[in-house]
Amino acid sequence: MMVNSTLSYFILGAYVHVGNLKYLYFMLIAMLYIVICIVNISLIVVICVNRSLHEPMYLFLCSLFVNELYGSTGLFPFLLVQILSDIHTVSPPLCFLQIFCVYTYGGVELLNLAVMSYDRYLAICHPLQYNTLMTFNKAVIFIAVIWFYSFMKFLITLSLSIRLTFCGNIMNSVICNNYLVVKLACSDTQVNNIYGLFGIVLSVFVPLLPIVFSYVRILRVCFSGSKQTRQKAVSTCTPHLASLLNFSFGCCFEIIQSRFVMTSVPRLLRIILSLYFLIIQPLLNPIMFGLQMSKIRNTCKHVVCYIMLTLSRKDSMWMK
Repeated sequence: MMVNSTLSYFILGAYVHVGNLKYLYFMLIAMLYIVICIVNISLIVVICVNRSLHEPMYLFLCSLFVNELYGSTGLFPFLLVQILSDIHTVSPPLCFLQIFCVYTYGGVELLNLAVMSYDRYLAICHPLQYNTLMTFNKAVIFIAVIWFYSFMKFLITLSLSIRLTFCGNIMNSVICNNYLVVKLACSDTQVNNIYGLFGIVLSVFVPLLPIVFSYVRILRVCFSGSKQTRQKAVSTCTPHLASLLNFSFGCCFEIIQSRFVMTSVPRLLRIILSLYFLIIQPLLNPIMFGLQMSKIRNTCKHVVCYIMLTLSRKDSMWMK
């Protein structure tokens, strides 16, 4: 599939000249990307190497952490290059690739959180049947469907955008945005708009159904159950709810700032709000779930102790 040959590049118009401050911004964002990579990769490794964590709940978490790495890699390297550059342009193939990465990241994230809410519903409302209702193989199938569904859905979105003829090339954004790309088209965008609305239904309301269903049932059990049941539900669902709300607010920020004129809001704040769900979510999830889940926390402690013990033994041997 060929990208419109009459357009050689898009201009990202939200960047401003900050002089030597760009090196400070570069260092801060690079450090943030490194931290995100370290914490997510660490937790993925911990879950993979520890057999006691090969359970559905931790498989969903592993999928979530992989998606955080995927979304961050779709944003941060591009952002770092643009910060150091004096000319903020991007070629159409790279722009569409970033759109695909960012949109599939969002789709996988919300679906993953939806399946995790269903998993928590089974664990709290049907604890005795949980191991039968949610097996290892079922969890793997859920994860495969999540990724395949998201990739195929946004592949259609991308194919509709690539076919357009563009009369402009300036986007008021720091990254590529499919909505802004479609606005630059001078060809017929009716199909794009119809599928865009259809895509919103598929992306939002399909995951929303199991989330609402699961938490209505969980709340019902909490109100009618014992104090121990309520405590278990709160401790289990708190990080999931926090992650879900944070991601939802971040997506709302991005939609609002890309579709409405917000000249009264400072430019830097608009940029932060537009990237909020891509920056904070990959950092928040591993820290929050890693601290909340006792098995992950204890495994991390054992790994750190093992590494420290190994290093101390090597130092003692070297001293001898």
